Amino acid sequence: MYTAIARNKRNTWFILILFVLGLGALGLLAGWLASNNWWITALILVFAGGYATVQYFTADRQALSLSGAFAVDQQSAPRYYRLVENLCITTGTPMPKLYVVEDPSPNAFATGRDPEHAAVTVTTGLFETMTDRELEGVLAHELGHIRNYDIRVSMIVFGLVVAVGILADIMLRLTFFGGGRRSNSSGGGQAQLVFLLFGIVAAIVAPLLAGIVQAAISRQREYLADATSALTTRDPEGLASALAKIGAQARPLQKANTSMAHLWIADPLRPTALERLFSTHPPIPDRIERLHEIGGSF
Repeated sequence: MYTAIARNKRNTWFILILFVLGLGALGLLAGWLASNNWWITALILVFAGGYATVQYFTADRQALSLSGAFAVDQQSAPRYYRLVENLCITTGTPMPKLYVVEDPSPNAFATGRDPEHAAVTVTTGLFETMTDRELEGVLAHELGHIRNYDIRVSMIVFGLVVAVGILADIMLRLTFFGGGRRSNSSGGGQAQLVFLLFGIVAAIVAPLLAGIVQAAISRQREYLADATSALTTRDPEGLASALAKIGAQARPLQKANTSMAHLWIADPLRPTALERLFSTHPPIPDRIERLHEIGGSF
């Protein structure tokens, strides 16, 4: 457990540094293609550093806003508050902020940069579907993400996926506004064609790479959070039952967003066969089987 926490903290900085360096390299290439206009490189570097800093402190609020979540308290959601409070007392975790999304699809996610600045969000469909035992398993899973610092890594990934979309848009715009300048120099139409191809490739490949990163980081996080839930509640069958219900009643969220799909306990989208290759979640039957194995070891 402590090894996983330390690894997540290291991964956060590794991803941030890699992100800034990657955008810097793209900035150098873009500046060269735009007739050595190095102000483009400087602009992208400033964007990379500034964006990474801003996302570290604001990505959780962005995720809550995109999901349509609203805050609740002990008076407005006593059942929700009681279960989370009991789990926090059991594990010594600071009480997170609680949010609800009006959606019939049963789902939940946690976000934040550390246990002291965390939030747990559930859908109304989860309340209507789960027994207290099953709901406790789901909430222990989300608190597991908080305790393991998964939320920090997933929050950074969410921010970088959004940045990839912005970068792809910038590259396509530079294709049209920067390529023309290059055509007047000794490269002519050939340089303009290279710039056009660069912009198109950035728009296509960047989101694909972002999806691969999401999937690679998220799948192991889900298995770890499942195990953490089982150890916390000493009732892996409760979470297994909850996952079975979530799988049986799976439907896309009304406000599903691909950039934050990896945050939810179950895939909030309806992926195609190709998209399932890059799914941010391991198959629910595999997760249930692992929980049954954990239950047999108690």
